[in-house]
Amino acid sequence: MKKLNLDKSKKRFPLLWMALGIACPLALLILRLNLAAIVCVLYCCITSAVLILSLVVKKKVYAPMIYGFTAALAGVILYYVIWGADAGFGAFSSGKAGFATTDNSLFCGEGNFFTRLLGNLLLALPCLLCVWGLYATAKSALKKERVKKALAGGLSVLLTGCCVFYVFTMNLRSKPNTERLWEGHDDYLSRVDKTASSDSPNVLFILMDDLGWGDVSLNGAIYDTPNIDSIGENGLNFENFYSSYSVCSPARFAAMTGRYPYRGYADNVMYPTINTLAPFAATRVFNAIEMGANADGMLGDEVTIAETFHAAGYATGLFGKWHLGDYGEYLPTNQGFDYFYGSHHVNDMTPFYHVREENGQYTIAHGTDELKDQSRATQWIHEELVSWISEKAEANEPFFACYTSPWPHAPVYAGDDFDGVSGMGTYVDCMTEFDTCLGELFNTMEELGVMENTIIVFTSDNGPALEGSVADLRGGKYLAYEGGQKVPFMIRWDRANGALGETGTLRKQSATLVDLYPTLVELCGITGDGGQRRNFLPEDRIIDGVSMTPVLQSDAVIHTKDHPILHMKREDIKAIQYTVPSASVKERYPQQTYDVLEANDQITFKYFDRIQNDNSAFFDKYRNNWLHILTDDAGENYNRATVYPEIADEMHEKLDEVQQSFKNNRRGILTAEEAGTEA
Repeated sequence: MKKLNLDKSKKRFPLLWMALGIACPLALLILRLNLAAIVCVLYCCITSAVLILSLVVKKKVYAPMIYGFTAALAGVILYYVIWGADAGFGAFSSGKAGFATTDNSLFCGEGNFFTRLLGNLLLALPCLLCVWGLYATAKSALKKERVKKALAGGLSVLLTGCCVFYVFTMNLRSKPNTERLWEGHDDYLSRVDKTASSDSPNVLFILMDDLGWGDVSLNGAIYDTPNIDSIGENGLNFENFYSSYSVCSPARFAAMTGRYPYRGYADNVMYPTINTLAPFAATRVFNAIEMGANADGMLGDEVTIAETFHAAGYATGLFGKWHLGDYGEYLPTNQGFDYFYGSHHVNDMTPFYHVREENGQYTIAHGTDELKDQSRATQWIHEELVSWISEKAEANEPFFACYTSPWPHAPVYAGDDFDGVSGMGTYVDCMTEFDTCLGELFNTMEELGVMENTIIVFTSDNGPALEGSVADLRGGKYLAYEGGQKVPFMIRWDRANGALGETGTLRKQSATLVDLYPTLVELCGITGDGGQRRNFLPEDRIIDGVSMTPVLQSDAVIHTKDHPILHMKREDIKAIQYTVPSASVKERYPQQTYDVLEANDQITFKYFDRIQNDNSAFFDKYRNNWLHILTDDAGENYNRATVYPEIADEMHEKLDEVQQSFKNNRRGILTAEEAGTEA
């Protein structure tokens, strides 16, 4: 009978496999990417399976494979001990159970070298014990061969199980591996003047979730939204406003920073990092693979609009959906908000529950079963917002409030008093409830005496997904067509004193969500350096947005060729858009006498380099070199590239130029000289 032994011979395959096991952790420690850590763990899983096979077929345990396994696992442990972003025990906590971060610092806090060492060793301990036991068993001189084989076989199978378990419980939070902008972040905030007073305008920023351009009655919805409409009727309504991305998290990044999400590795939906084994365990690795640079949310060194207003002396609160990270530097109260009530994640993800958060510490608000029944979400968020605004108003404290409703993102819910009231389904019932609560909020603000001096902004993060209206536009959520990014936008400020021009009118010129930050900074008169810097914005980084005040006051053009609107998807610019004088087009094409040129002083072009067909029957088709004039073709129905070929070529060149500038300067860092030029 062939004996089981520890094979230390120099056979080619085991040695090559060992070399791979050493190369994987070296690559991990050099690249510092979570994806490389996942590769190391997958190597360990495969090695454990190969060890079983070698026992069955060859009756051997190959020592080089044991060494390779140990090297790969040790590399993962070392990586998360040095560059881990939590205390090392996070994988022991359950996202479903709910917990107070103040009582569980080892689960949720950053910890230190020693807590990360202990936590990561404990997570990997079953694997380490099994591989050591297998090595020792194979090396031992047990007289009973059957016992030795049974013990080795059992340990090898157990090792495989432990490796699989480790995949689901390993820590996958690590420090971002990119250029950090903390110095400029801290310097800017220290220079913002504390000018806020009881006379300063308050701000109420209302951001809907997946609300289409045609989903408010002021834009032609087939149901009524009177309180939403009142914002535009008593202020301004925009015909051509764009989110700066066609899906949730990146659009919120744009609103918070005034920068396109590419600059912060925020090009896609952000998923929970809280450990949960079912049903969405894969979401724990999604950010690590998808986002790049180990970003798990909006990087803490981004300067947010909330941080600017907080530095200026405003009380800052966020109510509703965050969706820009769920731990550490990514939490809303570590990003400029004094108080947060709502959900860190989107309402179709696990885990999902409401929290109350201050100073980077949060507690579960209503238990952890909200994914099953979200019918009270509007009521709870409304009550928290009303209470907070009332408190600030009574203290004569200026406030910056973000009301980020989770609706009408699917799955939609309506409260008991609104379920079935519209006769049009839960989607419209949900919007009816939101609109009703918004009216109640406005009434409360009137009673408190703060309505007149509050800048109210209403918009959406992107177009609709499963339900909702884009009116006559093409496409929807996650597409770069108009239906994906053209969204409602209204602004009201009763005490505007001319800042909004003639109120109750329509604005036709284009603006986008990255413009909101510089616009509110200007409207609220935020300064820096003792009043020497007006409209004070960060100077160490590119702010992609431009102030909308020319549009607000006189419907002037702000997005020209020098400041185009970008339509992006997963790090690629899919389309570029800007407005030009009709006269300049007629001068270049004197033979053209088309109505769109004669009837408009300005026309807006949008150019696609390559875009997927939105007709599912022809999913394999793409539109290449596609030029639209949105002024008379908002539905993007006709390609004008053959009519205006030089303009198509120019827009193609501009698109490539901007794309290349993004790749050359991922974080959008400005040198001191460039900052002076920008200023």
